[in-house]
Parts: sequence; C-alpha cells; structure tokens
Amino acid sequence: MADTTFSKTYAGGVDTTLPQGDAARADAAALAPACAALLARITAQPTRVHAITNAAAQVFTANLLLAAGAIPSLTHARDEVEPFTKRADALLVNLGTLDEERRSAIPRAMAAAREAGRPVVLDPVFVDRSPPRLAFARKLLAAQPAILRCNAAEFEALTGAQADPDTLRNEASRRGCVIALTGAVDFVTDGKRFIEIHNGHPLMARITAMGCAGTALIAAFASREADTLIAAASALLALGIAGEIAGSRAAGPGSFQPAFLDALYALDGATIAQSARTA
Repeated sequence: MADTTFSKTYAGGVDTTLPQGDAARADAAALAPACAALLARITAQPTRVHAITNAAAQVFTANLLLAAGAIPSLTHARDEVEPFTKRADALLVNLGTLDEERRSAIPRAMAAAREAGRPVVLDPVFVDRSPPRLAFARKLLAAQPAILRCNAAEFEALTGAQADPDTLRNEASRRGCVIALTGAVDFVTDGKRFIEIHNGHPLMARITAMGCAGTALIAAFASREADTLIAAASALLALGIAGEIAGSRAAGPGSFQPAFLDALYALDGATIAQSARTA
C-alpha cells in the first residue's frame, strides 16, 4: 500500500491527521487514538455490516456489532444476499458453516460488494480441516478481499507456508490484502507495515464464536477507514482490551460473554490509551 495520511475524528470532536510516512514504524504509536476514533465513528455514522457467518456465531456477531454501535444483517438466502450486501457498508464472509446455501450465496455477495465498492473481510474458518473448504477459500482469496483474518493453522493451510512474520508480509504483499493473524499475540501486516497487538485474555478462547464475531468488528472498522491495516489492527486492539476488562470481572466463560459486550460498549479513548500494548 502507498504511504498516505489518515484523518481521525475523536470522541471529543477534535480532527487530527496522523502521518503514515514511515512504513517501518507500522503506525503502532498511532493505533490507540485511531481505535478510539473508529469506535466513535461507527457510532456517529450508522454503520451496517452484512455478515455471512456460521450458525454458531450469528447471535454473538449481531450482539457484538450492536455493542460497538454498528448495525448487523445476517441473511444468506440466495435471492436476498445481493441487495443486503449493497445496502451494507462492509461484508464479512465466514466459512464456519459452509452449507450449500452459504456456498451459493458467498460469491454473489462478494461480487455485489465489489460492485458497490464495499470492503470484504474473509474469515476462512477450519480450512485446515476440510480439503473442499480449503479449495473454496482459495478461490475466494483469489478474488482479493480487503482483509484476511485467520489463525496460524488456517494461514498455513491456505498458503502452504509457516505463519512467521516474513511469510505474513510476503503473502500480504503478493495477494494485495491485509492479513490479520490472531492468536496469543495478534499480527497485522499489509506487506510493508507490521503491527503486533499483545492485548487479550485467555477466556476469549473459551467462548464459542469469539473470533468469528470479532472479525465482524474488523469489517465495521474497514468501512470507516480506508487504510485497511489501521482498520484491522484497531478492531483487534478494541477486542483485546475489552477481553482484558471482561476477564478481570468474570468468574468464568459463562459470565465472560456478557462482561465482554459491556466492556466493548463502554470502551473509550482514555481506556484504550492506558491499556494498549502494541509494537
């Protein structure tokens, strides 16, 4: 991606332009204010995300988007998916439940998003478990979504290469998309810049669809920020900080999910600035 500048409107109403000139710095220092700005922006500007996601993730995905101030839609019906996608601001494609209806709807939705100029975020869930799913995901990846969000096993299945920083950079550059690799530490790269996010909590791995729902927030942020690296990294930062807050309050997985939604809903610029651990 070419070096540019991006403008942020903070919750307090101040417009600031943040420089992106030095790709090697990866804009990690700018990430906390960018995250706060994007949370404010998706609330101030009604932000619709159309999510073709798996059956286990639908309710939590919708609730997470609503907690962040965005508006979800979830249909994967063949005759509805195109108009819903065109009216949305971003499209999430999640392969967790890859039934025939979703398999038919996904290419139509991606084509509609391209036609409408909407960012597409691909979440290739469990492609490491199923050769037919892997083949389908590779076709979708060839269509150049704006952002690929995956874990290490999924990345290695898609690319045939180890999920190390150099390979992540190379693949992002070659494919022309941002790669957001999530795990104990999240890595985000566009091929030039590279951001590490160290926020999060172990209980996040004990909740069904936490990653799937979180990818919807990446889509929401990408609809309000042209720099897709900043959008993806900011969303992962917000999720990680909300997870830490929820983890400090929850007794276990059962109380973690509502605590997480509450934390995301209440997240503000001061908390993000104090809590962000990025490099």
